[in-house]
Amino acid sequence: MPEEREHYILFKLVGTTYAVKSNDVQQMEMVEHITPVPNAPSFVEGLVFLRGEVIPAINLRARFGFEKVEYDIKTRIIVVQRGSRKVGLIVDNAREFISIPKDAITPPPEAISGLSGKYLEGVATLEDTLVLILNIDEVLKLTDNKKLFEHENR
Repeated sequence: MPEEREHYILFKLVGTTYAVKSNDVQQMEMVEHITPVPNAPSFVEGLVFLRGEVIPAINLRARFGFEKVEYDIKTRIIVVQRGSRKVGLIVDNAREFISIPKDAITPPPEAISGLSGKYLEGVATLEDTLVLILNIDEVLKLTDNKKLFEHENR
């Protein structure tokens, strides 16, 4: 019986490898023009116009509490969709499509609690690389939290 595998897009953020399920990814684009939005939380870079659609763009570095850096030729926007909601995730680079055996994925360690733990669905080790698997539902749910927006605007 063949082993069950999940397909992922790998991306880098602050030197760490992350993965997002490929069936959540609509497209990947280079970062071009981002239109700032007034009074948005610091991790919301603004709006991007991609393939005829206006999509909010979230800087994952800022969302995860890392320092923002200038975009370069490798910076990508990964457009993810859950239900009717589409969001662009700005990452340091993304280019690899990979399948990971389901039994190679373990739950995040209990020591990772709080906000950072919510973002992770699992952890996989591929050869000598640790891959953190993103929980897209949590990342998108947190951006919808009205209290978070009100708090940031004070």
